[in-house]
Parts: sequence; structure tokens; C-alpha cells
Amino acid sequence: MATKELKQFSREEVAKHNTPDDLWVIIDAKVYNLSRFKDMHPGGVSVLLDEEIPGQDVTEAFYSLHRHEILQKAQFKRLQVGTIKGEEPVIVSQARGQLSAIPYAEATWQTQGYFSPYYKESHRQLAKAMREFVDDYLMEDALLHEEDGKPPSAHIIEKMAELNIHAMRMGPGKHLKGKTLMGGIIKPEEFDYFHELVISQELVRFMSRGYADGLNGGVVIGLPAVLNFGRPELKARIADEVLSGKKFMSLAISEAFAGSDVQGLKTTAKKTEDGKFWIINGTKKWITNGHFSDYFTVGCKTDNGFTTIFVERGEGIETKPIKTSYSSAAGTAYITFDNVKVPVENTLGAEGQGLFVILSNFNHERWTMCCASARTQRFIVEECLKWTAQRKAFGKPLNSQAVIRNKLAAMIARAESVQSWLENVTYQMTHMSYKEQATYLAGPIGLLKMYATRCAQDTARDAVQIFGGRGITRTGMGRVIEHYYRTVTFDSLLGGAEDVLGDLGVRQAIAKMPKNSRL
Repeated sequence: MATKELKQFSREEVAKHNTPDDLWVIIDAKVYNLSRFKDMHPGGVSVLLDEEIPGQDVTEAFYSLHRHEILQKAQFKRLQVGTIKGEEPVIVSQARGQLSAIPYAEATWQTQGYFSPYYKESHRQLAKAMREFVDDYLMEDALLHEEDGKPPSAHIIEKMAELNIHAMRMGPGKHLKGKTLMGGIIKPEEFDYFHELVISQELVRFMSRGYADGLNGGVVIGLPAVLNFGRPELKARIADEVLSGKKFMSLAISEAFAGSDVQGLKTTAKKTEDGKFWIINGTKKWITNGHFSDYFTVGCKTDNGFTTIFVERGEGIETKPIKTSYSSAAGTAYITFDNVKVPVENTLGAEGQGLFVILSNFNHERWTMCCASARTQRFIVEECLKWTAQRKAFGKPLNSQAVIRNKLAAMIARAESVQSWLENVTYQMTHMSYKEQATYLAGPIGLLKMYATRCAQDTARDAVQIFGGRGITRTGMGRVIEHYYRTVTFDSLLGGAEDVLGDLGVRQAIAKMPKNSRL
């Protein structure tokens, strides 16, 4: 379709189009004819007939009420009839894959003029490729399914598999051997936890919390137990099916009876008389991706103690969606196991050692949540800096008020401190074996997650105050803030509640106290 040729007008010419039936406005040097649109205006026709609107430059008024993305929609682009002669638009859309120019909107390692000891050129190339992937594929799909509650589109999962993003989200390891990562940007043997950090942070930039968990979040926490403790033939089959995007998987541990108290779980697994099968009975609750999962990593109580078992969806398994404060795109489910028959060969690790199997991935799971929390806090900082610069109150921008700047200062400090602590922990992970991570980092990661999610909730609360009524409105200027405030508590609960993780960190510190220490 040919691009419509736009005419140039003087401001005086536009000012003549100032009646209800001939209503033009100027927004950022662009001329729009709203004559037919006025009756469809969501705010009512009277808003557009205010004496300061028809024929006038309404740039400031528009951006105090609407997001720039509104003008990018096809129906609004059709309303543009020209431009102002001799003037150029000042406000432009952020280009595909481009870093934000807003201060503190990007981590310092990605900000021009700053340096970091942690990242190499491969991390920068991966970050750029991931950002372009998110902009090209995920952004639109995320906004759609966050609202309609359906899982991420099949073509998204397939594209992620094609680029081996699912595999990279498992972290560095043998499972990457022989794979082409992100079109060859990074070699499998070079892939480290900072590469995974990059992926984890870019994958939440679209700020659709339920969709983000629906984007194979269950695989990230459910598959490692199979990779690390499953039989070779089971590991090979399941890993290929899941990482190729053909099958979905979830970690089924929490129950209505117990969450962080893993030993208090009531789902049972009893062996048949011939010892060849497990018979599983019980329920699981709040299971991410559970409603559309094909496979489940299930924690069960057995005669020899807590045991972890790999279960394929089949007879006796029923999943029901649970309504939560975020989108059902996450597939959060209540699962019932009714005499489910599972081969004993599907036991992950040794019988009775299931707690070790589950705990072995808790560090990684919690770390990925810290990655996401750090990035989303930074996005809220960006939203607030933009809003306070363009929104006027009492005749001045919001950011001219000390109370607003004080909130911004606290938000920035929290975002920067979380990222810095996260990068320190990540550096330790890159230099430690999996066993060493379990020995030294369980406490620090628990404390980091507690700190990150508390910072996130403080930032969410401050952001709502800055946006006012828009901060509790699901559409328009404050939609990102409203969504964040509504869903920010998920990270404070998933993977371990804040108080439990804080206590874990302190108990481990106390256990390491020198016996001869005195004030």
C-alpha cells in the first residue's frame, strides 16, 4: 500500500480549522483532523471542543493524558493530514532494539560512558539480539495474551526453541553442547551466568507478568531436576521435547497444606507389590504452567521419606486453573493426582532424597527471580522519570517538587543496589561449581531475593503515588504502574516467601559464626 503523501501547513492555516465539524489539532509538529473522530473519543466529545483544543497545538495536553504509543496505532496514523511547515517532530518512538536514553533506565554496563568488569562483547551482542527479539516477537503477543489470558502463542515458543532460548534459560551446562545459540552469537562453551542474566532481564521488559511466567517459566524450574537427577534415557527424551518447545513442563511441589515447609507435603507415592510402579495420590496448588503442562516434576511423601518423581500427564491427572491477581496466561493450576501410575524408573535421584533434588535448584530459581525483579524495577524508574517530566501540577512539572524527587531518588537507589548485589552474586556463580554454589550462596541468594522483592514493593507503592489515579487504572498512562503494583507480590512469594528466605540467610550466617568470636 502506498504511503499517504502529507501536506505542509502553517500554524495559521491549522488555526482556521476550529469548529466541531472542522476540527484540526497539532501534536508534536504533526497535523491531525479529528472532525470524524471526535464522537468516538473515549473521553467524550466535550474534551475536544474545549476552547484551547480546536486548531491549536495540543502537544502538552495530549502527553499529559496519553502515551506516545497511541499515535503509533494505525487508526490514529490515518487521522494525520500533514505536518507543520519548517518544523520537525521532537518526540520519536524508540527504535527496534534500541537502548533507552532515560537516566537509570538501563543497567550501567549498557550505559554509554560507564564500565563493568563483568560483561564482554558477547554479552552486549546477546543483549542486543534479545532486545530485538522481544521487540519483534514478544511485545505484541505479550500485551494480547496478558489480557485474554491465553498461553503464549505457539509460534513464539517455536521461535524461542529455534534460537535455543529455552535451553539458555537453564544456565550453562552440558545441555547446551552442540547447539547454535541465538544464531551463533555465543558459543555453548562460552555461555555463562551473565549471559543467562541478560536473557532473564530482557524477557521481562514487556512488563506482562502473567505472560512472562507463561513463557515456559515452568520449564526453568521443573526441568533441572530431570537434567541433574534423571536416568540418561529419560533425560535425553524429555530435554529434547521440552527445549524444542514441543512439550510443556512444570514443578509441582506446593500444596494447600504446605509451601515453604516441603517436609509437610501430603501427596503420597506408594509402590505396587511388584515394586515396578509408583501410585501417586494427592493435590498440588499454585503450580505455574500446570494447566497446560505435559510433564510434572512432583514432590511426594514415600515410605522412605520425601521423593521427587517425574510424571507424564495421563489417566488420573486433572488440572484446574486458579484465578490469581495476574493473567491466566501463566496457566497457574490446582492439580489432582488420583491413583496415577508411574514407572519407578521415573524417580529423580535416590528414593527418600527428594528434598536434596528440589533444593539443588532453588538457588537458580530464586536467582532468576532476582534478575527479573531488578529489571522490572528499572523499567518503573523509567516510567516515573518520563511521567514526572511531562506531567504538570500547579503550573510546573511534577519533578520540580522535592517530595517527588525524593521518591525518585529512593526508587533509583533501590534499583541500582539490587542490580549491583545481583551482579556480585552472579560473578560468584560463574566461578563456583554447582556444589560450591549450594554451600556458599544459598543464604546470600535468599537474602538477595528478600531484599529485591521488598525493594520492588516499595517502588511499586511510590510509583502509584507519583501517578495518582492513573496508577490504579488498567489502561492509558498508568497501565504499566497499575499492572506492576497488582502483580509485584508474586515474586515475593514464589520460590520462597520473604521472611522464610531472610531467615534462611541469617541461620546460615549464624551457623558459620566462629566459636571464639566476642565483642
